Amino acid sequence: MLNTEKTRYALNIMGEMFPNAHGELVYGTPFQLLIAVILSAQATDVSVNKATPALFAEFPTADKLAAAPLDEIMAKIKTIGLYRTKAKNIKNCAAIIAKEYDGKVPNSRTILESLPGVGRKTANVVLAEAYGVPAIAVDTHVERVSKRLRICKLDATVGEVEKTLMRKLPKEEWIKDHHRMIFFGRYHCLARNPKCEICPLLDICQEGKERMKIGKKNQPVSH
Repeated sequence: MLNTEKTRYALNIMGEMFPNAHGELVYGTPFQLLIAVILSAQATDVSVNKATPALFAEFPTADKLAAAPLDEIMAKIKTIGLYRTKAKNIKNCAAIIAKEYDGKVPNSRTILESLPGVGRKTANVVLAEAYGVPAIAVDTHVERVSKRLRICKLDATVGEVEKTLMRKLPKEEWIKDHHRMIFFGRYHCLARNPKCEICPLLDICQEGKERMKIGKKNQPVSH
């Protein structure tokens, strides 16, 4: 397990590798951010960004999305995985926000998590991106990087990963570090083919060292 000092070192290196790490979902308002994050569950940001321009052009606000026919919403997002369920969720979510919160996205984690289609990760993204509230959203990249570097235990739940990162990283860096880990996981420490051979963190990455050893063993012997 990496201690606090080495964890901070790892995140600083990621920051050097990706100095402009940022959220890649495209949106214009906190409401549109919330909808985009809901749509991004088990889907790529790229696929969401391809679908949302037409969706937001037609239904830019909570009241308009709430009033939209479900089949029209589905037609706009049908290229995104699980689009039928997500269409119902964003319509119902919009209806609650329009009716109970005057069309404005609440900045309360408890309220956000009570909305259809919104879990802790989505709530954390919205709080951090829309309202600057320190939070670490654990997506597949953050979880993978945390476990490969042994920042947390391999069998840690998503909630445990979040708590470990919150404990080891300074609160004022949570939002920035969250983006750094996502970029590092998305563009360098890939799920199937991590770039271990050129990774500046290889010296502190137990899994990377093991992968490199296996790679060397599988190399053909030259005669």
